[in-house]
Amino acid sequence: MNSIKRLLGRTQKYMYDASIDIKERTFMLFSVAVLVALFLAVPFGLIMREPLSATISTVVGAVFFTLYVVFSFRKKRIKTAKIVISVILVFIFLPAMFFTNGGVEGGAPVWLLLGTFYIALILEGKFKVAMFVSEAIVMIATWVTAYYHPELVTGYSTLGNYFDTLAALFIVSGIIGVMVSYQIKLLRKEEEHKNVERLFSQTAMALVNAIDAKDKYTHGHSARVAEYSRKIAEMAGKSQTECDEIYYVALLHDVGKIGVPEHIINKQGRLTDEEYDAIKQHTEMGAQILQDITVYPYLSIGARYHHERFDGKGYPHGLKGSDIPEIARIISVADAYDAMTSSRSYRETIPQQKVREELVECSGTQFDPKFANIMLHLIDEDTKYKMKEKDVINQPTIDDVLTVEKHRDDVSTGIHITPHMVTINVKIGPAKAGVAPKPSIILFDALDGRYHDTEKEIRDLIYFEYCEIGFDGQVVNKGARKIETRPVDSEDTVMRPGRYKIEACRFLDHTLIRITGSDKTYNPNAGSFEAIIAMPDSSRYSYIGFTGENCTVSDMTINRSKEMIDESYIPRIAEKISFIDGPEGDIPNVQIDGYRSASSVGVPISEKMKIVFHTQSLPTARLVWHCPTCLIFYSEDGTVGGKGYKEFALMRLDGETWKSGDASDCSLLVDRHNFEGWDHWKKYNKDGYECTISFERNANTVVAYTENDGISVKSTTEVKIDADEIYVVLTGDQIALTNIRIER
Repeated sequence: MNSIKRLLGRTQKYMYDASIDIKERTFMLFSVAVLVALFLAVPFGLIMREPLSATISTVVGAVFFTLYVVFSFRKKRIKTAKIVISVILVFIFLPAMFFTNGGVEGGAPVWLLLGTFYIALILEGKFKVAMFVSEAIVMIATWVTAYYHPELVTGYSTLGNYFDTLAALFIVSGIIGVMVSYQIKLLRKEEEHKNVERLFSQTAMALVNAIDAKDKYTHGHSARVAEYSRKIAEMAGKSQTECDEIYYVALLHDVGKIGVPEHIINKQGRLTDEEYDAIKQHTEMGAQILQDITVYPYLSIGARYHHERFDGKGYPHGLKGSDIPEIARIISVADAYDAMTSSRSYRETIPQQKVREELVECSGTQFDPKFANIMLHLIDEDTKYKMKEKDVINQPTIDDVLTVEKHRDDVSTGIHITPHMVTINVKIGPAKAGVAPKPSIILFDALDGRYHDTEKEIRDLIYFEYCEIGFDGQVVNKGARKIETRPVDSEDTVMRPGRYKIEACRFLDHTLIRITGSDKTYNPNAGSFEAIIAMPDSSRYSYIGFTGENCTVSDMTINRSKEMIDESYIPRIAEKISFIDGPEGDIPNVQIDGYRSASSVGVPISEKMKIVFHTQSLPTARLVWHCPTCLIFYSEDGTVGGKGYKEFALMRLDGETWKSGDASDCSLLVDRHNFEGWDHWKKYNKDGYECTISFERNANTVVAYTENDGISVKSTTEVKIDADEIYVVLTGDQIALTNIRIER
């Protein structure tokens, strides 16, 4: 009896679990109801002495249906099961029931209603329409066939037909009644849940707004942390309910700051030890505020533990590793990320690459490696750096007027130059009336895409200047290898006074900037010319910023072409820079100037093999992940991005890994037993070293292992698709790979 009660309890919990798709729950309830009906139909049939063929078809259908539903539920293939069962129901089972249960004169027409009800309730989209049409065709074909060939129908006696129809009515109406009752009850519960959730959400936001009003430097912080935490939870495979819980826990993680004196929260200088102790109290204060909300008992967890560290050096309790609640470990990563990507009184937003490196270096110490790795993946997907404080200005000045009185008084935010031609139209005017403006462009690189002129900013943001190009054709070389300028014939022979068009693009280590302007009012030398700049390497980025002397820059519009230029578009004025002129092994050497911008030849992974090679990061390499990466994949021709391409796993030698899509499962073991720190790691890669990556393949399981500079990395990839060949290539970021040998 207790077992039955537990089973019923679990069933009820499942049926009303909002984290499970409503279509899935409806499908399971419908399946159970039909199974009960089918098994009840067997004794009814025996009592009515129905033909043996009818009883056998019912038993076979019931057994098959039971086994397949159980299998689909356990393997989590509900979507596939809905399609398969609808096809079997319409094209096989219902026609079979019609011909073996008395046809029109028996209960078959009533049973056919199950098909219509199933399609309406379970299926969706275009497939639902297709199945409705199919069912109509099948039913018409069945009835017409039975009309012209009555000998194909196995009939009952008159009494048998009567009882069969009555039984069908009771069973089918029972199924429909159960399903309709469930839907009505479900709608009521969901409406109640939405009302409670709406009230809770509004209350939570009121608390968050109170926190934001108190701390002028973290406006919107809690909402952003909540969004980032939800994203991490989703990537970690959490259910919808768990993701919602984590969102609200993160939203209220800093609620304890309400109890911290405002002068401490908003202090701009360094906190005293006493003030820092007061700040630390916000964790316990927050937990006390939230712990009495018994409907959501998990809320206090985030408030109390979000400043614990994975290595046990956090507060308030110094918990370590998995002793820290998982919710708090997720929030810790999101909280730190938002702190770095928001502006403060003492600094601007930290550049994305620096944020990423901080997460890499603190993975396993401050942060849970699993969730830090997910955050890193989210950063990699955020190519336009949208995940940060929204009011941070990170785009070139378009609507505002840039006024430059003295040379380089101000410089616009950088515009990224890529192989996609960018066209910028601007209006140039004088800052002082009667004095000719001298506009110019600075070509530079910096982690944040902005111009810098202080020693600290140049060092911290790795600022590098290539040249300054005046609109009069004068060029000042700062760090380029070579610069050539030449006049060009412009299609824009007539331009309005003060209007200029700038076109810029880049391919590898060469950048082209074309300036068109025919206004002679302030500049007798105005015209059309282009500059070709041979940069020191292919690895640095390039941005252009508008500046000059005694000028205004306004009415800026920016358009970027979707087409990419090729190598022939920019004439080469300096030799190609290569760091792979060393010895060559079994496959060609490869130089990788940017993240996965190139890769080695694909190598099929055998049962046991090794790839041995020499690696050295390029002179411009400056970050932890400027090191080799091995990519495991499949394509028909063994090339990255080839026909049928499926990416299974990335394993970087600094200890990062990631799987791509649902085609694989990956696990990673990283051990830093003799690791001397990340500064030593970056120097180790700069100096260059011999690396060996060992591979083992057993059917669809691939194990890769390597150890370098005290970091041992073991990646296990379970490939979920059939692939005769599984390939590996070497790639990475800002590295040169030479003398690549394959040992089998």
